[in-house]
Amino acid sequence: MCGRFDQNDNARRYVSAFGWADAAYDSEAAPTFNAAPGTYRPVFHLQDGVLHVDDLHWGYRASWAAEKLPISYNARVEKLTNNYWGRLLKAGRAVVPANGWYEWTGEKGHRQPWHIHRKDGEPLFMLALANFGPFKEHKAESGFVLVTADSSGGMVDVHDRRPVVLNAADAATWLDPDLSRDEAEMLARQMALGVDAFEWYRVSTDVNYAGRDGAHLAEPIAD
Repeated sequence: MCGRFDQNDNARRYVSAFGWADAAYDSEAAPTFNAAPGTYRPVFHLQDGVLHVDDLHWGYRASWAAEKLPISYNARVEKLTNNYWGRLLKAGRAVVPANGWYEWTGEKGHRQPWHIHRKDGEPLFMLALANFGPFKEHKAESGFVLVTADSSGGMVDVHDRRPVVLNAADAATWLDPDLSRDEAEMLARQMALGVDAFEWYRVSTDVNYAGRDGAHLAEPIAD
């Protein structure tokens, strides 16, 4: 987790659901039912007390690590305070709004995708770490990763990891620059929505192909 997500609404509607009256928009990414790593997606962050919505590359690798580490798309909550992620945890906290995410089960060649979403139909506010600003050598230098946690039992039949999703108020706290690194890590661990807040169902294998899109990708199929 997480290899794809459903971000089929526009940024202004996500901001409204987040509970903010307005934001500074620097986002031109079109809504998609099949957001894939390596693409640019709308991300929330705070700058001088103003909520900003910027299109960031999904995938991050520090500039100094170009010859040492692969590009990351997720960051485990258990490792947020290590030397690699610690700087972003202090100054690069972000939120990725979405309607759901996808996971796969089954053997290679027969993988079944699932759409996972909130039971109440509300948007997800997934915690992220990001490096904002221009890149020098590779766009992953200015990208984001989703924060993931153990699936804690009930969702493990679909996947053993899941994105850390908070309600809108707690996600706004995550963005607060006055929150210390330790406080941010504790928030991510303690306030993540539990498995019982979600439901999931099988969807079309069309979602397996990163270039495909459309509402049918998020619709349930018969068992």
